[in-house]
Amino acid sequence: MEVPGWLETLAERVARTPVPLALRPPEVGGRPAAVLMLFGEGPLGPDVLLIQRSSRGRRHAGQPAFPGGGVDPEDGGPIAAALREAEEETGVDPAGVHVVGTMPELYVWRSDNRVTPVLGWWHTPSAVHAASPDEVESVERVPISELVDPANRLSLRHPGGSAGPAFRVRGLLVWGFTAGVLDRVLAGSGFELPWDRSRVEDLPPHVVNLASR
Repeated sequence: MEVPGWLETLAERVARTPVPLALRPPEVGGRPAAVLMLFGEGPLGPDVLLIQRSSRGRRHAGQPAFPGGGVDPEDGGPIAAALREAEEETGVDPAGVHVVGTMPELYVWRSDNRVTPVLGWWHTPSAVHAASPDEVESVERVPISELVDPANRLSLRHPGGSAGPAFRVRGLLVWGFTAGVLDRVLAGSGFELPWDRSRVEDLPPHVVNLASR
């Protein structure tokens, strides 16, 4: 079960990375949650597992995301929660995943979640699919090479005027919390390529409508 050196280095770096002010959890409150950043070795090199959330969902409808959700009391912590949610949403076999580390807790104000990103190495990949259709529309293994391709990178301007990183990959528009975490992770992975940071677009109206639910 050999973990690639780049992923071990990445886990060490992100564990020490300061949390941006906008993502710092409040002193009290917020629901504990976790997401699984599952890296594997695919036909096109290293990749990461993403889901497209159902457009029928109550929160973050239609958005690409990492598998994950709330930490239940019986989970005992964010690692077990991330693995459980990934299995429920995508069919990932937790036995094929080696947890490499975690990132500091990040706060998502819109859903009032205190999210712990869990980094995993998919040493024995299993078949994945939208295992929970009410929550997940599709599942994609997205190559890192496509995420770092400058042609696939941009910033999206939200209706309130703020802008954040985004990616156009595999027919997905990855933005918001997920894109922000990916941006930080790619910066620490050694794979990131220079891209045009002046490329700023408005968040598409249909995405705004879904996000505002």
